[in-house]
Amino acid sequence: MLYSSTRQGSGATEAPRHFCDILLEGLAPDGGLYLPQHYPQLDAAMLQRWRGLAYADLAFEVLSLYIDDIPPDDLRRLVRQTYRAEVFGGNPAIAPVTPLREAGKDTGLFLQGLSNGPTLAFKDMAMQLLGHLFEYELARRGQQLNILGATSGDTGSAAEYAMRGKQGVRVFMLSPEGRMSPFQQAQMFSLMDDNIHNIAVTGVFDDCQDMVKAVSNDLDFKRRYAIGTVNSINWARLLAQVVYYVSGYLQTLAHTGAPADLSGTPLSGWPRVSFTVPSGNFGNVCAGHVARSMGLPIAQLVVATNENDVLDEFFRTGVYRVRGSADTWETSSPSMDISKASNFERFIADVLGRDGVATAALFGQALAASGEFRLSDAQMARVREAGFVSGKSTHVDRLATIRDADARHGVVIDTHTADGLKVAREHHQDGTPMLVLETALPAKFAATIVEALGREPGRPQALDGIEALPRRCTVMGTDVAALKAAVAAACGG
Repeated sequence: MLYSSTRQGSGATEAPRHFCDILLEGLAPDGGLYLPQHYPQLDAAMLQRWRGLAYADLAFEVLSLYIDDIPPDDLRRLVRQTYRAEVFGGNPAIAPVTPLREAGKDTGLFLQGLSNGPTLAFKDMAMQLLGHLFEYELARRGQQLNILGATSGDTGSAAEYAMRGKQGVRVFMLSPEGRMSPFQQAQMFSLMDDNIHNIAVTGVFDDCQDMVKAVSNDLDFKRRYAIGTVNSINWARLLAQVVYYVSGYLQTLAHTGAPADLSGTPLSGWPRVSFTVPSGNFGNVCAGHVARSMGLPIAQLVVATNENDVLDEFFRTGVYRVRGSADTWETSSPSMDISKASNFERFIADVLGRDGVATAALFGQALAASGEFRLSDAQMARVREAGFVSGKSTHVDRLATIRDADARHGVVIDTHTADGLKVAREHHQDGTPMLVLETALPAKFAATIVEALGREPGRPQALDGIEALPRRCTVMGTDVAALKAAVAAACGG
């Protein structure tokens, strides 16, 4: 399997590359994002064979379709090392699907639990694998890697917990100063490992993301200091997320009483399932797009936004309009306080038929000139064909949904999952199961849970008192030169 840039042919074009080459990089040299040259196609026999597999074994099967430069025995060992019950809250299902019942009856709505990992957020599902992949490949090459990333809350802690103590890896993580929950800040800033460097930027997440991209686009600096990324612009992270869509689909078949043997039925005749995904940076739901493009029987991919509704606006109107820092609102679902969805380019590249010049014209020239672009009616028809719809949730909606889920279903959900559940109900179709991806545990956003329910959410005992731990963090303005100087200094340069 070979990979090319979404902007292939528009600038600094390079030859297609293998998985392990792009694993250690972020953006392509032309500023685009890497995509496989084609999506491997699933068939009925394949999905039938995967039913009942342990999560690690399913991950091996999916990843093997995209990775041909890691020996199979090594890849199997790495995924089994990653997806262990003891790493993911003691739950052997790793990403369990749970029906939301009301008065003992099924509602057709399900939660897929993706927050059983060390940092209680869905980012662990991919980041834990990335840590093992990085360490493996760096050892194989005898190289070092300096990871530069941006976080609105959960990516940072997931990356740091996955990379702490890993040989050959340093992490420089940018976050918007004062914009994360106290729990999120404590998770990151309390880490004292020598290879972890936290930088709080006096701006919003998009400023952090812009700084990371600016450094990545300085090819001389990037090569001199071996800069890589764990943000969802890294294809390996998005690929790992594809696995839980396949797992969620197969688990839902079991919950809904689908026939035990569907191997003789073409995939077009298999039951269809929809997914609702709380989304800011478009990475999580883009993995669903990849799974659907592979042939997984997904009816709808529902994008749920908070008040920062750039994506909802696009799916309703065809206009992608990036907002500035002053118009990016601070909300009670802070991991989605994003107004520039960096992964969106991958999806639009597919809508444009992998026309790299056209993709660069939109994400390079158009956004630089006016901060927005509009797709044609024909292009928006292709967006609809890809199964996408959307909706928006506000703080008032969030509180109401948290209260309702507790009262009707007996579950306490976090603020981002509440955004997802609110929008999922608006798009749920009778007869089609709807999975809402749970993105974090409520303990990470305790203040809003208390506002909604009048009580503190539970948290794992090991994390009691985390907010009182000593912290280490550097505060910096939106200054790319200062960021480069900090990276160089930490690397002894």
